[in-house]
Amino acid sequence: METLEFQAETRQLMQLMIHSIYSNKDIFLRELISNGSDALDKLRIESLVDSDLDVDRSDLHVALTPDADARTLTVSDNGIGMTRDEVVSLIGTIAKSGTAELLRTLREASAESADLIGQFGVGFYSSFMVADRVTLVTRKAGESTGTRWESTGEGTYTIDDVDDAPQGTAVTLHLKPADAEDQLHDYADPAVLTSIVKKYSDFIAWPIRLDGTAINSQKALWARPRSEVTAEEYNEFYKHVSHDWTDPLETIHMKAEGTFEYDALLFLPSRAPFDLYSRDAQRGVQLYVKRVFIMADCEALVPSYLRFVKGVVDAADLSLNVSREILQQDRQIQAVRRRLVRKVLGTIKELPAEKYATFWAEFGRALKEGLIEDAANREIILDLLSFSSTRGSELTTLREYVERRPEGQTEIYYLTGDSRATIENSPHLEAFRAKGYEVLVLTDPVDEVWVDQVTEYDGIPLKSVAKGQVDLGDTAAETPAGFEDFLTWMSGALAESVKEVRLSTRLVDSPACVVGDADDLTPTLEKMFRAMGQPLPSVKRILELNPSHPLVTGLRDAFAAGTQDAEAAELLYGMALLAEGGELADPARFSRLLAERLTKTL
Repeated sequence: METLEFQAETRQLMQLMIHSIYSNKDIFLRELISNGSDALDKLRIESLVDSDLDVDRSDLHVALTPDADARTLTVSDNGIGMTRDEVVSLIGTIAKSGTAELLRTLREASAESADLIGQFGVGFYSSFMVADRVTLVTRKAGESTGTRWESTGEGTYTIDDVDDAPQGTAVTLHLKPADAEDQLHDYADPAVLTSIVKKYSDFIAWPIRLDGTAINSQKALWARPRSEVTAEEYNEFYKHVSHDWTDPLETIHMKAEGTFEYDALLFLPSRAPFDLYSRDAQRGVQLYVKRVFIMADCEALVPSYLRFVKGVVDAADLSLNVSREILQQDRQIQAVRRRLVRKVLGTIKELPAEKYATFWAEFGRALKEGLIEDAANREIILDLLSFSSTRGSELTTLREYVERRPEGQTEIYYLTGDSRATIENSPHLEAFRAKGYEVLVLTDPVDEVWVDQVTEYDGIPLKSVAKGQVDLGDTAAETPAGFEDFLTWMSGALAESVKEVRLSTRLVDSPACVVGDADDLTPTLEKMFRAMGQPLPSVKRILELNPSHPLVTGLRDAFAAGTQDAEAAELLYGMALLAEGGELADPARFSRLLAERLTKTL
């Protein structure tokens, strides 16, 4: 027997892996099973390549053998095994040039050369989270002598030759006492082992046996050709990964080959989860590496606006030891994300009308967030959206809106508001109705945000009917006689409330309306920002008057006769605010002034 010391860098790395990398102690079993699975894969490949290799491949498997009395757990496989030199190299000196070398190796790992997923090193160290002592017995396929390795993980290990070792590798953990407070479970309990395997290793291709019975399903649907998977199997798998009791709306099964290989099985749900718009809701698809579960909600693979997408991505060339931070910066993961997003958006575009109607009702509001988050796919997303409009009760796409606009209409008009009823009764729409121009009705809170960032569609400008000047082709060239001085006086009388009073080209029946400058925040958006605690300067808006309305012409005539009725101007402004669903600064004063005016008419 020989006693050796771990390299200094290896000791440091071991402590890092045990105390920092792994936050969940159950992970050790995932790591050991993954090592065993990879050893079985390598044996199968090696036996096909080397016809002289005398091995039995009839019953390849991973076995879990707990012993409650001895407080041990043995994880064994009958795979490729290791030589003595490989044991020393992979366990004792894995960080030959320190952590920087390890990270470089992880990035450059490939299935043929330095793939660390199935080698006893990084993941193997996690065994010491749950064990006071670890014993490893292994024999390389085709070799006659095995190797026994043992350590407490403190700084040294012993290594010796073994004559009667079976082919493969057996790792025996001398378990620490169970400690619920430290989330250290009883890993000699078959029920605990079964639960962990179901969670992390259920889709490993080889049988994982406990007491002689396979406890993993071995059904990696995403790795099977679509033609071999039934709709029932897809539906059951969706319910497994989503915890939803309904069938999915659509299934997306894809396989990518080339520089970065992965399988993906994604689903569009048929109904939105209750927490779809909750800040604390988990999002992202499940990430696997070679059928080994890595994390449940991999946000790096799915943008926030597609958070309703469920499913699995199984990458072939990632390390098991990846964190969310590493994934966010990984170029390959970013490339996968771009492909997945395009595939999901393409699938939505191809949905039949009935399915699309269901999708839009459940997830349309979330999809609109992509106009803000995903500038690269903005044009694609715009083509997927549906909107209410003044044309009728049926939804319309932007493409349909553009195709039926009347000759002479050069912009896409919209109006945002709290409800359809408020918008349809808004005085801002009067001139547009008179011209036969359709206006999009935008009532989702996110609409207030994206319309400021999306300025056009297919080269056609988007224009709010409640902002800026409106030119519908028949704007008067000059201010009608008698209005210039009146407007100057009105602007002064209402200076605390508005930035300007001007004549309107958007009013037909109403006396006045309130509009914003082209770059102003809408009142709703201003309210949203203030609710989030963001300090904003007060935004004054513009009061527009209908020069043909009797109330406005009456006020103008009274002003021309020498009567400057500031209270009437205040009432007119208040009426315009209420007409658009706005809030009065002083409702009590408005009510009092209105009551006094009504009294005088009696």
